[in-house]
Amino acid sequence: MMLGIGVLGMAHGHVGSYCTQWRRWPDRVRLIAVWDHDAARAAKAAAEHGFSVCPSVSSLLGRGDIDAVVIGAETSMHADLVEQAAAAGKTIVLQKPMALTLAQADRIVAAVDRARVPFTLAWQMRVDPQNLRMRQLVRDGTLGRVYMLRRRHGLSTHTWDGFEDTWHVKPELNRGMWADDACHAIDFVYWMLGRPVTVTAEVDTLRSPRVPDDNGIAVFRYADGTMAEVVCSFVCIAGQNTTEIVGEEGVAIQDYGDAVSCNAPRAAGGLGLKWILKGHKQWTDSGIPSPAGHGERIAGLAGPLLEFLEGRRPPVAAAVEGRDVLQMTLACYRSAREGRRVAVADVYDL
Repeated sequence: MMLGIGVLGMAHGHVGSYCTQWRRWPDRVRLIAVWDHDAARAAKAAAEHGFSVCPSVSSLLGRGDIDAVVIGAETSMHADLVEQAAAAGKTIVLQKPMALTLAQADRIVAAVDRARVPFTLAWQMRVDPQNLRMRQLVRDGTLGRVYMLRRRHGLSTHTWDGFEDTWHVKPELNRGMWADDACHAIDFVYWMLGRPVTVTAEVDTLRSPRVPDDNGIAVFRYADGTMAEVVCSFVCIAGQNTTEIVGEEGVAIQDYGDAVSCNAPRAAGGLGLKWILKGHKQWTDSGIPSPAGHGERIAGLAGPLLEFLEGRRPPVAAAVEGRDVLQMTLACYRSAREGRRVAVADVYDL
C-alpha cells in the first residue's frame, strides 16, 4: 500500500532529512502536502520535496490521500497539532521534544489514546545500531548488574551562524537547550534503564543569555542504587567518548556517538563500540561501523519511521514514554533551580 504523508510544520530540521530519504522509495511513500505558519518555510519545503502547500492545518488534515502526518512545528504547538491530527484519524510522527509542559504532554497522551491512532516520537538514538547493541548488552545480562551509565552529548551551536535568532532558543517556543537537545541523552538513559527515582542536576547558561541552558550535568538514581549521568554541552567543538556502561561482569565504551564526536577527526581504525568482560584479555569490537557524519545518523531514522508508518514495526517511542522523558527533563531543571536532589515523580510543571 502506498502511503501518503503530510507535514505539519518544518521548523525542526530533521524532518527535511526524513523527506529526502523517503523520496528514494517512491513505490512505498508519497510526500503530498505541507502546512507551516511560516509561509517561507512551507514554500521552501514545497520546492525541495514536491509538496503542495496547504493554507491551514484543517485543510491538510481533511485530505483523504494523506494517511500520516509528521509534526515538526515548534514545540509549543505540538499538543494542539497532535490533538487535531489524532481527531482526524491520522497516524502521527512527532518530533522531539514532546512538549513544553507535562500538561501539554498529558493532552498528547490523552488525544492518542482517545483516537486510538498509531503514534511515535522521533528519537534517532533508539534506532542507532550501536545503541541497540549496547541496550542488548544491558538487557541480556552480558555486562552483569549495571552500576553506572554515562552519556555525553554535545553540539557546537555557538559556531552556527544565526543560531541565537532561531526558535530553538526562545523559551516560549522551546524552553531552552537542555529541554531541546539534552532530552536525546535523557531518553537514551530512560530507554536503557527505565524510569529513575531521583535526579541531582546543574543546568546553567554559561556563554550567552540568548542561548539558555547551554551546559548541564544530571545524575539520575534508580531504586537499586544504579547511577546514570547525562553530560551535555552545546558550546562543544569536538569530542570522542560518548557512552560508558560499567557492569559487574564487564564494561562497554562507545566513541563517535553524537554530532561533535561523529563529525570530528578520528584516529584511523578507531572503534565505535567495544566491550571487555571479566577474565578477558582483549576488548571485543562490535563490528558496527560509526557513521561518517552526524547527518548520516539522523537520516538513519527515516527507514524505521517508514516501517512504523507501514505497520511493520512498533513505535520508536510511545506517547507515554515521551511524557516520562519530559518529566525527567523538567526534574533536572527543578533540581538545578532549587539546588537539591528531587524525586522525578514529584515534578509536574515548573
